[in-house]
Amino acid sequence: MAPVRSLTANREWTETMRTERADINQLLQQMRQVQDQMKSAPGLREGAAAQGMAPPGGLNGVGQGEKIPGFSDLFKQAVSSVNETQQQASAMATAYEKGDTGVSLSQVMVASQKASVSFQAITQVRNRLVEAYQDIMNMPM
Repeated sequence: MAPVRSLTANREWTETMRTERADINQLLQQMRQVQDQMKSAPGLREGAAAQGMAPPGGLNGVGQGEKIPGFSDLFKQAVSSVNETQQQASAMATAYEKGDTGVSLSQVMVASQKASVSFQAITQVRNRLVEAYQDIMNMPM
């Protein structure tokens, strides 16, 4: 009986893969059509940008006069965001401890978990960054 199940499972998996591949191919085709439409109608992009539907022309949606943020800027923003999340969680916990009726225990717990998860995520990014730096420094010249 077991080989029949695995054969059935293989057929189901194959059918699923065909369906997913068809969906991916269909999505790619639609993306190409939109891209062709954008190329053929030069005023379409500017019109969409004027209506707030598309980013202004430039590199990766950054305007021509705007500065492209570097990795250090993005990392600083992420650290600031984590710090802000932790401060909000701490303020909510303090308010709850003082008996503020506008803050419930569930809100405090959710804020605390958000702060914890964001801190763990930024710690992992930092660890990966340090590991990559060490790998680069250990490369032979």
